[in-house]
Amino acid sequence: MPEEKTTNGKNDKSVGLVDRLKAGVKEDLESLRTDLPAKAREQVELLKKPSKTQVFTSIFRHKHDDTPRNRALGVLSNVFLHLHPAKINRDSVRYSYTWGMGGITFYLFIVLTLTGVLLMFYYHPSKVQAFRDVLYLEHDVPFGKLLRNMHRWAAHLMVIAVELHMFRVFLTGSYKKPREFNWNVGVILLVLTLLLSFTGYLLPDVRSYIWHCIGIPIIASIFMVLHFWRVRKDGGISGPAAVVLDSEVKEAKK
Repeated sequence: MPEEKTTNGKNDKSVGLVDRLKAGVKEDLESLRTDLPAKAREQVELLKKPSKTQVFTSIFRHKHDDTPRNRALGVLSNVFLHLHPAKINRDSVRYSYTWGMGGITFYLFIVLTLTGVLLMFYYHPSKVQAFRDVLYLEHDVPFGKLLRNMHRWAAHLMVIAVELHMFRVFLTGSYKKPREFNWNVGVILLVLTLLLSFTGYLLPDVRSYIWHCIGIPIIASIFMVLHFWRVRKDGGISGPAAVVLDSEVKEAKK
C-alpha cells in the first residue's frame, strides 16, 4: 500500500507539471498573437525610416545637421569619413580643382589587383608555356579576353592617371609646406607604378613574375596607406587660398 501512494503522488506531480507547461505554452502563444502584429508594424515603420534603426545609429552615431559640433563628430566617429579631417576647404574638393586623379588611380589599382589575381589562375611564368596560356585565355576561357583587356587598359590608364595627378599637384603648389614629405611619397608611388608597368611585360621570367605579382604590389600598398594617412594628417586635400569677403576685411588702424 505505501508503494501505491508513492506512485500516485508521482503521477499527480507529473500531471501538475504537464498542466503548467500547457498553460505556459498557451500564454506564449497568446502573447505572440498580440505582440507579433505590433512588432511587424514597428519593423515596417523602421524600414520606411532607415535612419531611425539601431543598425544605422550604431554606424552613424551623430546627426548630420547644421551644428558644427555634430558635423565634426559625425566625421570623427565614422571609419569611412575619418579619412578626411572634420573641416576642409570647400574649394579643395571641386573636381575642376583636383581632377579626381588620386581617387581614379586608387580605383584602377583595385581593378588591376582583382583582374591580376584572376589571371594568375590561367598563367604559368614559363618561357615555353606563357604564350600558350595567353592563347588559351583569349580563345577558350569564358570572358578571358575581356579580363585580359581590362587588366591591360587599367594598367595604361593608371600610368596616365598617376602622371596627371602629379602634374595637378605641381600646378596647384600642393607639394609645398607642410606637404613636402607626402610629395616624396607620391614620387615613390610614381616610380613603383612605372616599375609595375615595366615588369608586366617580363612575366615569362620567374623573378620578374614574383616581383610584379607579389613584391611591388605589397610595397605600393604600404606607400598608398602612408600617402592617404599623410593627406589626412596634413589637413586634407590641399585647396586654393581661402576667399576673404569685403565685409570680413578689417580696416587698417591709422
